[in-house]
Amino acid sequence: MTQSSVAQPCTTPHYTLAIDSVSDHTFAVSVCVPARSKPVTTLTLPAWIPGSYMIRDFARHIIKINAVRESGEAVPLEKCDKQTWQYHCPNQTVIINYTVFAFDLSVRSAYINDQYAFCNGTSVFLQIQGLENAPLTLSVDKPPTAAWQIHTSMPQDDNPTPAEQRLQTASPNNGHTPGQWHYCCESYAELIDHPLFIGIAQSQCFTVDGIEFEVLFSGDAPVDIERICQDLKPICQHHLSLFEKPYPIERYVFMTLLSDTGFGGLEHRSSTALLYPRFDLPLPNEHSTRPDGYITFLSLCSHELFHTWNVKRIRPQVLIQPDLQREVFTEQLWIYEGFTSFYDDLTLARTGLISADKYLEIVGQNLTRLLHGGGRHVQSAAASSFDAWTRFYKQDASSVNHIVSYYTKGGIIAMGLDLLIRRQSDNQYSLDTVMKHLWNDYGKDEQGTPDDVIATLCKDKLNIDVGDYLDRVVYGTEDVDLSQWLDDIGVCLQYRTKLNSADKGGTNVGNNGHPHLLGATVKTAPMGVAVVQVNTDTPASEAGLHINDVLLAVDNFVVNENLLQRLLNTTTQAQIRLTVVRDGRLLELSLPVREASLQACYFTIEDRQKLQHWLGLDQ
Repeated sequence: MTQSSVAQPCTTPHYTLAIDSVSDHTFAVSVCVPARSKPVTTLTLPAWIPGSYMIRDFARHIIKINAVRESGEAVPLEKCDKQTWQYHCPNQTVIINYTVFAFDLSVRSAYINDQYAFCNGTSVFLQIQGLENAPLTLSVDKPPTAAWQIHTSMPQDDNPTPAEQRLQTASPNNGHTPGQWHYCCESYAELIDHPLFIGIAQSQCFTVDGIEFEVLFSGDAPVDIERICQDLKPICQHHLSLFEKPYPIERYVFMTLLSDTGFGGLEHRSSTALLYPRFDLPLPNEHSTRPDGYITFLSLCSHELFHTWNVKRIRPQVLIQPDLQREVFTEQLWIYEGFTSFYDDLTLARTGLISADKYLEIVGQNLTRLLHGGGRHVQSAAASSFDAWTRFYKQDASSVNHIVSYYTKGGIIAMGLDLLIRRQSDNQYSLDTVMKHLWNDYGKDEQGTPDDVIATLCKDKLNIDVGDYLDRVVYGTEDVDLSQWLDDIGVCLQYRTKLNSADKGGTNVGNNGHPHLLGATVKTAPMGVAVVQVNTDTPASEAGLHINDVLLAVDNFVVNENLLQRLLNTTTQAQIRLTVVRDGRLLELSLPVREASLQACYFTIEDRQKLQHWLGLDQ
């Protein structure tokens, strides 16, 4: 410690983060709390992360924690509840040292493996009560190997003060690494809104309308990053053009954790954390069209980037300064996730990354998914938003019968609203107009939206009354009747029966006869099929099939997924006999044979010129 660093006191909070152990999957964290006149200082760790509405109790991953004065003398630290600590040491700088276990491969938490370390601030950075809005700094210890580099959207601090650097001498990580990266934030809320990636990665940057975008993929898997960047450029341009200048970002990072089968995305103010299967992405020198897995990735990127405006700036009043210690309830997630779900795929069609036909296939699949669940007649989209903390984020196998997704139905509501507005305004306005007003009136200054914001905005700004529509499909449980407007865009909605439980809809498979309904979702088992879901008021529920049953045979013939549906479709009996294993017991059940309902949706194009005009492809 130099004499100059001793002379300068710690005047603002300073954090230090280090990879403590790769094999043990641990971070070492230190927080320098400046001297305060208050007799008691309280520190907390968030219980949830914005954008993912579920209590996750991140503090359970803190393995050990202690407090010391700058001299190294211990300060008693009292744990008050599952995520809160206090100490009594007025008018003195105190350093909190703790270790965090990081082995949750998701976009929500923290994870360390042999290739990289990743974390969200909500998982690792304690909040100092009373200093939430104070500026702060962060230093990240550089790992011993130069191959591990840091990537984040957090603003760099190019001139760290001696007081910031001094914390190394009081931290157990002192001398662990040859140097540090330094960052600065205006508040704790900003600190936890920039995920950090430290490790081996492929990255490439491109610029759109003056904004720098960085695309990052963890590890060293073969990925055609140049092609992906080229495909992301029009998506970024679309979103920037929709909301217009001034833009709320100067730099943005698409941070993707590659895995074998994982999937996820979480928005942040200037970045997104993504989790995606590595071999669903294009390989170098792979000259092919865009397969479904890659289209889904581009849609995911589109979705999370759109959140830069619609969630991170335009957001419900209750989420402007949310209490991260407990649930914060809102009925508006159908707007924020639903509208964003509408625009993610629509953007791909508008920019020509997918054809109009492919876009309609995706919408048809979304409608099929929505019609599959009886819960849409039980729970409204507004109630689904409010109950996200428990019923949506903590689904069980029977949730399909009791809840509706504010993502899926919200996206269809948004499409219907766009068509309604266009019809009522003679194509003068659209949902784009609504989004621009939301941004100008609520997003730029982050005012926070009231529950009735869409109805009020449409009435006041567009002179269009959408109240009845929203009452029926948002606050009520009616299906969105798109058919009344589809002629305006030159398409027709068609229905057919599903081939089997894996049939996603979206396309016309031709004449599939008159299949019979099972009413359960199944998956392949070592022998027979396992029952994953049972829909209410269907033959499966009437037969007494239970979730986790293993359906071995139909009329004494051992089945797989395909044969099960074939035997069901071709029977001429009024019922068939099922042989089932339930919890180690062998059962015989009778399944009534009933004609399947029309639950698979697809579109036919009646006037391609109208469709091209709606998508903006004729300009």
